[in-house]
Amino acid sequence: MSVLLVEKLNKTFKGGLFEKDRHVLQDVSFHLPEGETTGFVGSNGAGKTTTIKCIFDFIRPDSGRIDFFGSPLSSESKTRIGYLPERPYLYEFLTGMEFLRLHWNLCYGLTQKDFIERAHEALKKVDLFDARDRRLRTYSKGMLQRAGIAQAILTRPDLLILDEPMSGLDPDGRALVKDILREEQKRGVTLFFSSHLLQDMEELCSRLVVVNKGKILYEGALTQFMAEFQSLEKAFQVQKNREAGNV
Repeated sequence: MSVLLVEKLNKTFKGGLFEKDRHVLQDVSFHLPEGETTGFVGSNGAGKTTTIKCIFDFIRPDSGRIDFFGSPLSSESKTRIGYLPERPYLYEFLTGMEFLRLHWNLCYGLTQKDFIERAHEALKKVDLFDARDRRLRTYSKGMLQRAGIAQAILTRPDLLILDEPMSGLDPDGRALVKDILREEQKRGVTLFFSSHLLQDMEELCSRLVVVNKGKILYEGALTQFMAEFQSLEKAFQVQKNREAGNV
């Protein structure tokens, strides 16, 4: 079963005066098998964040099909999805617990009686339980990133989508985030996260979706990708040669 299906996604941003239109996504297609971890990898500007924004309907694609759990995105399916954007905005005047309660209240069909248990569980996982009553303005950058991850896993989602979850973290912070993702894997979550570092994918993923210049270069098993290409640079060179008609 595909937890997320993306078919022929296209997005063009119109240029202004004397500017050309930018074709950001070109027939992007991939799927996420249930219970597997898929890495979404590509260089900066490859189209990863635009794809994720289209998936959630934050920006409208020009064309394409997107299904969650076999149907278009709905209020019900949103409660089964955890999401961390590339640059999360956290209200600095809220405490850690208040921030999580805000997101809990925005979710469809959740009862208040479960909130405390789930919030404490999420905060302990990201090592912020002792800071739960501090205002977010007192958190470090790494703590804020972990608070964002806490809200993503708060509802025990079936699908977890994280856009550059380890961006800007120090080595200790990156190690902690990887441990959190491994815990979610053990829980059976379908995990999809983006990065421009293939090393992150090698440690955590069974599958890869590789994007470059708005086109999907590869979708499939990580082991097969490594056997064929060894590096992103080689994959990008293969695409360049194809476009130039050399292969």
